Amino acid sequence: MTEKLLLDAIEVHAEGEPGRILTSAAGLVQGATMAERLQYCRENLDWLRTLMLHEPRGYPGLCSVILLPPVNEGSDFGIVVLEQGGFTPMSGSNTICAVTAAVETGIVPVRGPETTVTIDTAVGTVQAVAHVRDDGKVTSVTVANVPAFVVELDFPLEVPEFGTVPVDIVFGGQFFAQARVADLGLELDPDKGKELARAGALIKLAALEQIQVAHPDNPLISGVNLVMLHSGDRAPGKQDRNTVVLSNGKLLREDPETWTGALDRSPCGTGTSARMAALHARGQLAIAEDFSHHSIIGSEFIGRLSGTTTAGGREAVLPTITGRGWITGRSQWALDPDDPFPAGYTVGDIWAPGA
Repeated sequence: MTEKLLLDAIEVHAEGEPGRILTSAAGLVQGATMAERLQYCRENLDWLRTLMLHEPRGYPGLCSVILLPPVNEGSDFGIVVLEQGGFTPMSGSNTICAVTAAVETGIVPVRGPETTVTIDTAVGTVQAVAHVRDDGKVTSVTVANVPAFVVELDFPLEVPEFGTVPVDIVFGGQFFAQARVADLGLELDPDKGKELARAGALIKLAALEQIQVAHPDNPLISGVNLVMLHSGDRAPGKQDRNTVVLSNGKLLREDPETWTGALDRSPCGTGTSARMAALHARGQLAIAEDFSHHSIIGSEFIGRLSGTTTAGGREAVLPTITGRGWITGRSQWALDPDDPFPAGYTVGDIWAPGA
């Protein structure tokens, strides 16, 4: 690089989960399809991901989104999601952030109090509805996610330190391993964040070793990427709660210092989609029934299954997620050609080794 790189962004959070929406990075991405673009990012732009998410510009809880030109006629834009563990095809909270940013800043014009926004992703085209006040404020976003499906219910996962833990392996836009937090002897308490992150990291490590999964329509989307720890079976008067653990470094069985991560501050959109698919498969959630899902900090997504379908021959459900987003600022990030840290850096006081 011989010239200063400048990247414009809109800073947003969706029910507590921060998302940095990059509005001027599309020229860095190549590919005719969203799957090709995602793969290009993974193979060529990891420096951009770490530049945005690592220090001195980022922090462990931050995610980001690259806004891209659409690939399908009628779509408004495409997205690739940057997370601490890598590039991912879809994220509910980051989609809410992207739609809130695009509509409130005029990237997508307001088309009435319910403005439909069509988004291309590597796992399919997604529609969202921005609920807009007369003054242009987006009060909430409803995302119609890609089909969610169960791979395994109560898979007996052998987890270091915890023994046999029954987990649900479910796709909700990413592949999740989902476990009852009580089965780990833990509680969904924000003050227990380090213990929860460690347990989630160990479950992910075990899942990557013991479970092989790939999306039937895009085999490049493979492997358990995220772990949800949840409040268990539904019961009258019981609030459904969860936390999702996002790895921010390579997990190594022989190195306990890598058994960590960051907790999703939101209820997690793809995770809520996957959770609803598992609950439906268990007979605990009906089609068209509202599902209130709380995060580790008490924020809420309202999920709903709009119907059933199939995905690669598997029975699947059609999830929607409704949540709120808030613009917290605008920013322009610079990278000078003589910056000694062109891909950012991490330090072991707050980051996992090898993040």
